[in-house]
Amino acid sequence: MTDAMSIAGFEECFTEAKGCRVRYFVGGPADGEPVVLVHGLGGCAANWVDVAPLLAETRRVLVPELPGHGLSTPLPAVPNLAVFGDRIGLVAERENALPAAFIGHSLGAAVALRLALRRPDEVNSLVLAAAAGISSTSRRARYGLRILGIIGPRRLVAPWADSVAGSPFLRYAVFGHWGAADPLILSPEAVDGFLEGTRLTSDSVSAARAVVADDVRPELGDLRCPTLVLWGARDNQLPLVDAFEFARRLDAPLRVIADCGHLLIGERPDLCAEAIENFLG
Repeated sequence: MTDAMSIAGFEECFTEAKGCRVRYFVGGPADGEPVVLVHGLGGCAANWVDVAPLLAETRRVLVPELPGHGLSTPLPAVPNLAVFGDRIGLVAERENALPAAFIGHSLGAAVALRLALRRPDEVNSLVLAAAAGISSTSRRARYGLRILGIIGPRRLVAPWADSVAGSPFLRYAVFGHWGAADPLILSPEAVDGFLEGTRLTSDSVSAARAVVADDVRPELGDLRCPTLVLWGARDNQLPLVDAFEFARRLDAPLRVIADCGHLLIGERPDLCAEAIENFLG
């Protein structure tokens, strides 16, 4: 076990995947239906610290860290999002967990979507939570994401995670603008989990460049697996209009969670897990 943050009840594992050493966590019953959780830009497996155990009550849950994120090593070149999807797919394959339901948050949703389009036999269902891929390709987002990838505002305060978790003022300062509608609703574990990602990430710049260059809209009509669009009603990073466009183009159900922002998986993990369970059946 490393000194990095873990997920309660999950085993920490490492594997080599096409030139990348990937860290991931596994939990839940071995014979449960497999689910793969994919975190967002500058994140890590601990972003799912409150959602993963809820799903693992009945399902086998894998939580990988994208290349250059968490304790997964960066790749020498990142031409597009497909290279991230390939590595995540390899992790699931080596755990004999394919086909699986893939649940992605933000960048992770765009990565899971790419995998579903490239390897439809590996993805039997998809949940897009606050997904990148539409407004994230705008010129404004292009500059914003690159700046975030370079300076990582939360990285500056990550060493003081305990202080942030215990201070309403610091919670609002750190999370108020960067994703949470109500930073006070985040559990201490969620605060630590989101800050852990920024502390450990070694290369979010490549991922930011890949996501802003990836406009998936022309290919959405090719997606074949059942899909749920899941969004926070007060997302100030990727607007709710993106959710409506994903749902319309995919002819997919949309679940909007009230009083949640971009970090909905940390703000209301219970409602996120409930929506996922109801969708997967």
